[in-house]
Amino acid sequence: MAELPEISILSQQMKTELNGKQITGFEIVQPKSLNISTEAFTKALDGACIRDVSYRGKWIFVDTTLGWLLLCLGMGGEILLLNRAKLPEKYRIVIDFADDSCLSVNFWWFGYAHYIDNLENHKMTAKLGPNAIDLTPEILASLFKGRRGQLKSMLLDQDRIAGIGNFYIHDILFQARLHPLRNIQTLSDEEISALTNAIRERLQLSISKGGFYYELDLYGHHGGFGMDDLIIAYKENKPCPVCSTPIQKIKTGGTHSFICPRCQI
Repeated sequence: MAELPEISILSQQMKTELNGKQITGFEIVQPKSLNISTEAFTKALDGACIRDVSYRGKWIFVDTTLGWLLLCLGMGGEILLLNRAKLPEKYRIVIDFADDSCLSVNFWWFGYAHYIDNLENHKMTAKLGPNAIDLTPEILASLFKGRRGQLKSMLLDQDRIAGIGNFYIHDILFQARLHPLRNIQTLSDEEISALTNAIRERLQLSISKGGFYYELDLYGHHGGFGMDDLIIAYKENKPCPVCSTPIQKIKTGGTHSFICPRCQI
């Protein structure tokens, strides 16, 4: 599943490549990914020119002269810039442009392509928290203030903090030396600062390497962030790089977590 590093890379590439392009048509293979009917969707954006592209968490925001195209890859997928002669075998939506290029969008599971004329009216993105990579200790402390619950659950709640998923979270918490089941009310100012730094550093490292190697960018290139770049994630029974204690895989709510039982408190 693409998380903030991969989405931020796609967003920047789309901003560079798509600004100024005019939409001339659509091929909708998966209508259920839309928030309105196929006819209404294509009519709303037909002839629109792209003005800007940005992102929040796992959503890409395409600003056009006729409203907003919002894309979310859900549990995984690809967004590729190419032409009709080079379309991949699988796609769910194709957006055609006046220069004969096109955008191929593929969802593995639960992806979305929504049209909205006013962002304030889009419930799924209006409630998103700030981008995780933009957090400061002060912002994170304010998000935690007065709230109860376990740390990992809070960090994965997109309505609180946008962009962190169950791939990067393990090393973020390890670098901050915090246990995923820690009650957020018990965190000190120093721990919140360490957590903020770990979030930014781990996500920025992946961005600098082009995202996770399993994901594709806009041009169909794999990222350069590989399993060797992980610290403890998915390394059950391997020695902790700090204290040599075997890494454990534990149940944390509806997910699993990889931790060092000695370093993370």
